[in-house]
Amino acid sequence: MVQAYILIQTEVGKAASVAAEISGIPGVTQAEDVTGPYDVIVRAEARNVDELGKLVVAQIQGVEGITRTLTCPIVHI
Repeated sequence: MVQAYILIQTEVGKAASVAAEISGIPGVTQAEDVTGPYDVIVRAEARNVDELGKLVVAQIQGVEGITRTLTCPIVHI
């Protein structure tokens, strides 16, 4: 299982609606609107890195109001 945090920038005023929509996507375990340089932080999981990439590109980036994403896979060193 691969887990990651996805940091999202949105259009002005869209953070709450983006977080709400993303929270319903399968594979997303948590989505919160926050303050700071990013507007939404998502925790997601997938079976492997390829599926994680598909989740981000095909589903999360397709949500209206998102301007940029940064995916940070969780590592255990």
